[in-house]
Amino acid sequence: MEKVKNNTEKKVLFNYQSIVGNIPFILFLSLLAIAYIFNGHYSDKLVMKTTTIEKNVKELEFEYKTIKSEVIFRSKPSEIVRAVEPLGLKELKEPPMIIVAEDSIKN
Repeated sequence: MEKVKNNTEKKVLFNYQSIVGNIPFILFLSLLAIAYIFNGHYSDKLVMKTTTIEKNVKELEFEYKTIKSEVIFRSKPSEIVRAVEPLGLKELKEPPMIIVAEDSIKN
């Protein structure tokens, strides 16, 4: 008779006492599940943010290279002469002369 009673007790896994006795463990498992889900969502958001920032950095890098090449092109001597010609400035054909005051020579 005793063997039959033990068998029926083993088959019943979810009785009231076992559930109430394991409430802290069940709460702990549910807390872990919530933390796991939150971590997954957080990492997805972080990856999306990282990809958009990388895309912006690439666009800014292209813009920087374009502006840099434009500045290098405009700083060529021929381009500078062409840019200041409407202002009435012309390129010197002979080297500049040095003017020395006579007072500074005596001392």
